[in-house]
Amino acid sequence: MYLKLNHITKVIKGNVLLDGVDLELSGGRIYGLQGKNGSGKTLLLKAMCGLLIPSEGTVEVDGVVLGKEMDFPKDVGVLIENPGFIAGYTAFKNLKVLADIRKKISNEEILSILDEVGLGDCGKKKYRNFSLGMKQKLGIAAALMENPKLILLDEPTNALDEKSVRDLRSILERRREEGALIVVASHDKEELELLADQIFVIEKGKIIETRKQ
Repeated sequence: MYLKLNHITKVIKGNVLLDGVDLELSGGRIYGLQGKNGSGKTLLLKAMCGLLIPSEGTVEVDGVVLGKEMDFPKDVGVLIENPGFIAGYTAFKNLKVLADIRKKISNEEILSILDEVGLGDCGKKKYRNFSLGMKQKLGIAAALMENPKLILLDEPTNALDEKSVRDLRSILERRREEGALIVVASHDKEELELLADQIFVIEKGKIIETRKQ
Protein backbone atom coordinates (compact mmCIF):
# COMPACT_ATOMS: atom_id res chain seq x y z
CA MET A 1 0.00 0.00 0.00
CA TYR A 2 1.30 3.43 -1.00
CA LEU A 3 -0.45 6.76 -0.41
CA LYS A 4 0.66 10.01 -2.02
CA LEU A 5 -0.85 13.43 -1.35
CA ASN A 6 0.03 16.02 -3.95
CA HIS A 7 -0.44 19.64 -2.80
CA ILE A 8 -3.79 18.96 -1.10
CA THR A 9 -5.68 22.21 -0.57
CA LYS A 10 -9.25 22.70 0.65
CA VAL A 11 -10.98 26.09 0.58
CA ILE A 12 -14.51 26.53 1.95
CA LYS A 13 -16.24 29.94 1.79
CA GLY A 14 -12.90 31.65 1.31
CA ASN A 15 -11.29 29.90 4.29
CA VAL A 16 -8.19 27.82 3.57
CA LEU A 17 -8.66 24.67 5.70
CA LEU A 18 -5.92 22.55 4.09
CA ASP A 19 -2.98 24.37 2.58
CA GLY A 20 -0.77 22.58 0.07
CA VAL A 21 -0.18 19.32 1.96
CA ASP A 22 2.37 16.97 0.35
CA LEU A 23 2.88 13.53 1.92
CA GLU A 24 4.17 10.13 0.82
CA LEU A 25 3.17 7.19 3.04
CA SER A 26 3.91 3.49 2.67
CA GLY A 27 2.69 0.20 4.13
CA GLY A 28 4.25 -1.41 7.19
CA ARG A 29 4.43 1.90 9.05
CA ILE A 30 2.38 3.88 11.56
CA TYR A 31 2.14 7.61 10.94
CA GLY A 32 1.01 10.13 13.51
CA LEU A 33 -0.89 13.27 12.60
CA GLN A 34 -0.54 15.63 15.54
CA GLY A 35 -2.52 18.82 15.95
CA LYS A 36 -5.06 20.70 18.02
CA ASN A 37 -8.79 20.67 17.34
CA GLY A 38 -9.44 22.62 14.15
CA SER A 39 -5.91 22.16 12.83
CA GLY A 40 -7.05 20.17 9.80
CA LYS A 41 -6.38 16.61 11.02
CA THR A 42 -9.85 15.26 10.35
CA LEU A 43 -10.15 16.96 6.96
CA LEU A 44 -6.83 15.47 5.90
CA LEU A 45 -7.94 11.97 6.94
CA LYS A 46 -11.15 12.47 4.97
CA ALA A 47 -9.12 13.48 1.92
CA MET A 48 -7.00 10.34 2.28
CA CYS A 49 -10.04 8.07 1.96
CA GLY A 50 -12.10 10.01 -0.58
CA LEU A 51 -14.66 11.44 1.83
CA LEU A 52 -13.44 14.95 1.01
CA ILE A 53 -12.64 16.19 -2.48
CA PRO A 54 -9.79 18.72 -2.39
CA SER A 55 -10.13 22.14 -4.03
CA GLU A 56 -6.64 21.59 -5.45
CA GLY A 57 -4.26 18.63 -5.60
CA THR A 58 -4.69 14.88 -5.80
CA VAL A 59 -4.62 11.82 -3.57
CA GLU A 60 -3.12 8.68 -5.10
CA VAL A 61 -3.58 5.20 -3.66
CA ASP A 62 -1.12 2.77 -5.22
CA GLY A 63 -0.89 5.14 -8.18
CA VAL A 64 -4.66 5.47 -8.69
CA VAL A 65 -6.17 8.96 -8.23
CA LEU A 66 -9.10 9.24 -5.81
CA GLY A 67 -12.14 11.02 -7.19
CA LYS A 68 -11.15 10.35 -10.78
CA GLU A 69 -10.20 6.73 -11.29
CA MET A 70 -11.97 5.50 -8.13
CA ASP A 71 -14.14 7.08 -5.43
CA PHE A 72 -12.67 5.32 -2.39
CA PRO A 73 -9.68 3.09 -1.69
CA LYS A 74 -10.65 -0.55 -2.20
CA ASP A 75 -9.16 -1.73 1.09
CA VAL A 76 -9.62 0.87 3.83
CA GLY A 77 -10.80 0.93 7.44
CA VAL A 78 -11.83 4.30 8.88
CA LEU A 79 -12.74 5.73 12.28
CA ILE A 80 -13.62 9.39 11.78
CA GLU A 81 -16.00 11.25 14.10
CA ASN A 82 -18.97 9.28 15.44
CA PRO A 83 -19.81 6.05 13.59
CA GLY A 84 -23.51 5.54 12.88
CA PHE A 85 -24.27 2.39 14.83
CA ILE A 86 -27.80 1.12 15.47
CA ALA A 87 -28.86 1.81 19.07
CA GLY A 88 -30.97 -1.32 19.51
CA TYR A 89 -28.35 -3.74 18.17
CA THR A 90 -25.56 -5.52 20.03
CA ALA A 91 -21.89 -5.03 19.15
CA PHE A 92 -21.90 -8.24 17.12
CA LYS A 93 -25.10 -7.40 15.25
CA ASN A 94 -23.84 -3.92 14.37
CA LEU A 95 -20.62 -5.33 12.93
CA LYS A 96 -22.56 -8.09 11.17
CA VAL A 97 -24.65 -5.46 9.33
CA LEU A 98 -21.44 -3.81 8.09
CA ALA A 99 -19.73 -7.11 7.27
CA ASP A 100 -22.69 -8.27 5.17
CA ILE A 101 -22.09 -5.39 2.74
CA ARG A 102 -18.88 -6.88 1.36
CA LYS A 103 -19.11 -10.41 2.75
CA LYS A 104 -15.35 -10.62 3.29
CA ILE A 105 -15.31 -12.00 6.84
CA SER A 106 -17.07 -14.72 8.82
CA ASN A 107 -19.05 -14.53 12.07
CA GLU A 108 -16.02 -16.07 13.80
CA GLU A 109 -13.83 -13.24 12.55
CA ILE A 110 -16.32 -10.68 13.85
CA LEU A 111 -16.23 -12.34 17.28
CA SER A 112 -12.44 -12.38 17.11
CA ILE A 113 -12.12 -8.63 16.53
CA LEU A 114 -14.61 -7.96 19.35
CA ASP A 115 -12.39 -10.01 21.66
CA GLU A 116 -9.32 -8.18 20.39
CA VAL A 117 -10.69 -4.72 21.23
CA GLY A 118 -12.10 -5.83 24.59
CA LEU A 119 -15.80 -6.22 23.75
CA GLY A 120 -15.91 -10.00 23.75
CA ASP A 121 -17.89 -10.16 26.99
CA CYS A 122 -20.54 -7.54 26.18
CA GLY A 123 -22.88 -10.29 24.97
CA LYS A 124 -26.49 -9.16 24.53
CA LYS A 125 -25.87 -5.59 25.69
CA LYS A 126 -27.39 -3.06 23.28
CA TYR A 127 -25.33 -0.23 21.81
CA ARG A 128 -27.61 2.35 23.45
CA ASN A 129 -26.38 1.10 26.83
CA PHE A 130 -22.67 1.22 25.99
CA SER A 131 -20.28 3.52 27.82
CA LEU A 132 -18.30 6.05 25.77
CA GLY A 133 -15.28 3.75 25.95
CA MET A 134 -17.28 0.79 24.66
CA LYS A 135 -18.64 2.88 21.79
CA GLN A 136 -15.11 3.90 20.87
CA LYS A 137 -13.94 0.28 20.94
CA LEU A 138 -16.77 -0.72 18.60
CA GLY A 139 -15.76 2.04 16.20
CA ILE A 140 -12.19 0.74 16.25
CA ALA A 141 -13.43 -2.83 15.68
CA ALA A 142 -15.48 -1.69 12.67
CA ALA A 143 -12.40 -0.01 11.17
CA LEU A 144 -10.16 -3.04 11.69
CA MET A 145 -12.43 -6.05 11.24
CA GLU A 146 -11.76 -6.74 7.54
CA ASN A 147 -7.97 -6.43 8.00
CA PRO A 148 -7.70 -3.43 5.65
CA LYS A 149 -4.38 -2.42 4.13
CA LEU A 150 -5.11 1.27 4.84
CA ILE A 151 -6.24 2.21 8.37
CA LEU A 152 -7.23 5.79 9.23
CA LEU A 153 -8.10 6.55 12.87
CA ASP A 154 -9.16 9.95 14.22
CA GLU A 155 -8.51 10.36 17.97
CA PRO A 156 -8.90 6.60 18.59
CA THR A 157 -7.85 6.78 22.27
CA ASN A 158 -10.69 9.15 23.21
CA ALA A 159 -12.68 7.74 26.18
CA LEU A 160 -10.33 4.71 26.53
CA ASP A 161 -8.76 3.81 29.87
CA GLU A 162 -5.02 3.20 30.18
CA LYS A 163 -5.24 -0.57 29.63
CA SER A 164 -7.41 -0.13 26.56
CA VAL A 165 -4.94 2.41 25.15
CA ARG A 166 -2.09 -0.09 25.64
CA ASP A 167 -4.19 -2.83 24.03
CA LEU A 168 -4.94 -0.59 21.04
CA ARG A 169 -1.24 0.17 20.66
CA SER A 170 -0.50 -3.56 20.53
CA ILE A 171 -3.29 -4.16 17.99
CA LEU A 172 -1.96 -1.45 15.68
CA GLU A 173 1.61 -2.69 16.03
CA ARG A 174 0.43 -6.14 14.92
CA ARG A 175 -1.34 -4.61 11.92
CA ARG A 176 1.84 -2.74 11.04
CA GLU A 177 3.81 -6.00 11.14
CA GLU A 178 1.25 -7.45 8.72
CA GLY A 179 2.02 -4.60 6.29
CA ALA A 180 -0.84 -2.16 6.88
CA LEU A 181 -0.43 1.57 6.29
CA ILE A 182 -1.79 3.23 9.44
CA VAL A 183 -2.47 6.91 10.08
CA VAL A 184 -3.50 7.97 13.59
CA ALA A 185 -4.64 11.56 14.14
CA SER A 186 -4.38 12.83 17.71
CA HIS A 187 -3.77 15.91 19.83
CA ASP A 188 -1.81 13.66 22.25
CA LYS A 189 1.89 14.15 21.50
CA GLU A 190 3.06 11.59 24.05
CA GLU A 191 0.79 8.82 22.79
CA LEU A 192 1.84 9.41 19.19
CA GLU A 193 5.50 9.29 20.19
CA LEU A 194 4.93 5.86 21.74
CA LEU A 195 3.07 4.57 18.69
CA ALA A 196 4.21 6.20 15.47
CA ASP A 197 7.23 5.64 13.24
CA GLN A 198 6.88 9.17 11.90
CA ILE A 199 4.86 12.16 13.11
CA PHE A 200 3.53 15.05 11.06
CA VAL A 201 2.51 18.17 12.99
CA ILE A 202 -0.35 20.06 11.38
CA GLU A 203 -1.36 23.63 12.17
CA LYS A 204 -3.89 25.76 10.30
CA GLY A 205 -4.03 23.17 7.54
CA LYS A 206 -0.26 23.07 6.95
CA ILE A 207 2.31 20.44 7.87
CA ILE A 208 4.74 22.53 9.92
CA GLU A 209 7.02 19.79 11.30
CA THR A 210 7.98 16.19 10.58
CA ARG A 211 9.57 13.97 13.24
CA LYS A 212 10.97 10.46 12.81
CA GLN A 213 10.98 8.28 15.88
